Formats: sequence, C-alpha cells, structure tokens
Amino acid sequence: MFRHASEHVDSYYAHSCKERLTPYPALQGQLQCDVLVIGAGFSGLHTALRLAEAGKRVIVLEASRVAWAASGRNGGQAILGWSCDMPPLEKTLGIERARRLWDGMAWAARELRELPQRHGFDCDYRRGHLWTAVLPRRVALLHEWQEEAAYKWGHRALQFVSRQQMPEWVASERYHAGLYDPEAGHLNPLKLALGLAEAFIRAGGQIFEQSRALSQDKQGSGYRVRTEQGSVQADNLVLACNTYIDDLEPRLARRILPVGTYQIATEPLGAERAEALLPRNACVTDNQFVLDYFRRTPDHRLLFGGGCTYLGGLPKDMAAATRPFLERVFPQLSGVAIDFAWGGHIDVTRARTPDVGGENGRYWLQGFSGHGVLPTLAAARAVSDAILGNDDELALYRQLRNPAFPFGERLAAPLEAIGKAWYRLRDYF
Repeated sequence: MFRHASEHVDSYYAHSCKERLTPYPALQGQLQCDVLVIGAGFSGLHTALRLAEAGKRVIVLEASRVAWAASGRNGGQAILGWSCDMPPLEKTLGIERARRLWDGMAWAARELRELPQRHGFDCDYRRGHLWTAVLPRRVALLHEWQEEAAYKWGHRALQFVSRQQMPEWVASERYHAGLYDPEAGHLNPLKLALGLAEAFIRAGGQIFEQSRALSQDKQGSGYRVRTEQGSVQADNLVLACNTYIDDLEPRLARRILPVGTYQIATEPLGAERAEALLPRNACVTDNQFVLDYFRRTPDHRLLFGGGCTYLGGLPKDMAAATRPFLERVFPQLSGVAIDFAWGGHIDVTRARTPDVGGENGRYWLQGFSGHGVLPTLAAARAVSDAILGNDDELALYRQLRNPAFPFGERLAAPLEAIGKAWYRLRDYF
C-alpha cells in the first residue's frame, strides 16, 4: 500500500517546524556499513541512534522524508503501555517477564524526557496524561488500572480524579472521572523525529531520503539492499517500515493491517481561552473503544483526533468528519476555525501486541497499533541491545505471537471494520 510522496503532508506539525525540514540526499552508488536501518520513523531512528552512539557504522534509508509517515503525524501522546494493554502480555509471558517489559516502558518514559536535554533539541514536551471515563460504568476501569498498575507493575504514580475535580482538568461535561499519570506526557512528534535524526548524524550516522528499498537479499553473512540508484551491503538489517513494508518482506506485511487515522488543529485560540479548556495542560484520552484524544499546543491551539478507518481510505474532508466529535467534547468551540486537518496510516496487529523480533542478523519493529511514541523507544532498545550482543529483552518480544491476518488484507480490513462497529455500539450501550 506504499504511496510515495516527496514532502510532508500539510499538518500542524510540518507547519510548526518547516524551517527544520532540510532534505537529506538520495542514495547513489554502493555503500557498506555495520547496520542498515530501513525507515526513518521513531523505531528506526531510535535504533540507529543507539547503535551509532555505541560505535557502529549505521545507515538509514527512507523512502520519502524523515518521519514522513505516522511518526510525523500522530497525536503526540507519550503514554506508558501498549495498545493491547497488559493482559495479553501477562498471559503469554507470565507476570515476572511481563513486568520486565513494563519496566522497559517506564525506562522509555524517562528516556524520552532526557533525550532532548542530552542532544540539545526541543520537541515541545509537556508532562501529564489524563485517561477519562465517558460512561459511568467505565469509571471502575480507572480504579482497576490504578490498583493493577501499582501492585502488579510497580507504577504507583497514578492519581484518581473524581467527577467533582474534573473541571480543574477539562472544561467539558462529558467525563465522569479521570486517572492522571505524571510520568506520561505529550510532544510534537515531528520535532522529536527531527531531533533524533540530527543527533544520529552528529553521532556519525548517514541518512538517505527519497531512497525506497526495492529488495533485500542475504549475501554471505550479511544483507544487500537495493534502491533505484544504489545499494547498501550491511552486516545487520533492521526493518522499521511499519505500514509501508509492502513487498519488501511479505511475511511481515501479512501480520499487520493498515488503519487510517486523522486529526485536526484549530486556529490559535489565545492563551486564556486555550488554558481554560485544559487548565493543567495534560493530554487527554478516554476509555471508549473508539476514543477521542486531544491536547493543547504551545501556540494555544487545540489538537483533536480519534477517527479511524479500516477500509484503506481517509475521509475526503477530515475537518468536517472530526468537527462533530470536537464540539461534542467542547460545545464552547462550536464553529471554531480549523486550520489543519491531516491523516495517515498506522500498523495494527490482530492482538494489538507489538511485533518485534530478529533472526539471522535481520530485525524488525512494527505493529505498535496506534500507541507508538514510547513503545517504539522501548522496542528500539531491545533491538539495538540484541545487535550489540544482549538479546534478553528481545527474546521477550519474540514470544509475543502475531499471526497473519486471515484471508489477506483484502478481506481482513472488512472483518476488522465489522468488529470495530460492534465495539462502537458498546461505546453507546
């Protein structure tokens, strides 16, 4: 399903850092390196940076631009955990090994806060995430997770917010309660990716944009990857392509389903009006199956998203498709101007568990299922450590089985859409 484009989509993020979107060259000729990473999104850049800092010669190939896909377009919410939540991980791994993966997630939250300071870039990071309940019966889920997080996973920072306290957090009557996590946060994802790319270059790495990988072949003890104008021979290969892996590795492609998501950014609201909407400047999600998510920006806009499509396309008018949900949460924004509306595709696995692994010098990171800011960093640590000789954490990820979607993408998408419709009904009844 790859759709090539030479520039970033017209998103709020691209607008906010357009002066930093300096292109990298296309690959020409033949090169050699220790590690070749395909894909300049979060997972690829995180992996490449860690390996370059460890002294490896690393090259990153990107078919379009750095963070052109989901890494440069997502909701920018750095929330601890995975899209599947913890039960599938505990069921497969047992509580002790699942706890090790959770500890990796807690590390990722700390690492994300430290990366900009360590490498001297700004990504508009702000601390705090509020998980809310729309339905009264789902307030219990907040209490259950608070208790489970503390006693099973050692995450004791969560704070319950009652309905009476909610106006201190969100100026909306929609929510019955919330659970605040001070260890989570929100950021500009494109700025994060650009900062990682710049740090990687300073560490001695090379990035080639407009260099789509056309084939990968085992050659000797390593791999050769060909592009339109060149090739790279590498001892180790990292596939960080996510939704856009396509025919480069069909076996991995069959394990993920492209799902369309989209969001909007309002006009600047002014500091007073924006702060009144979210007084404590936490990012917000709800615990509906088809959820809303939103947050403030440094220039006093509201970013709002939540829509998704399982049949490949995106709404022709994403602003019009999102406005009813925005005004359902914030009626006081009725008629507000929407300056930006954009979308893209995320890679979803059947169980929403991450698909991270490696064999014979080739590694992959995919299947973050719409929850990719922190999980990509945790997975990148596992893959980079394995390449450097310690595969203990990667071995845990490899035990998470992600089977292929039945009947291929053509029938998998309609089946997923039917399942989504059922859960959407449960959001109302």
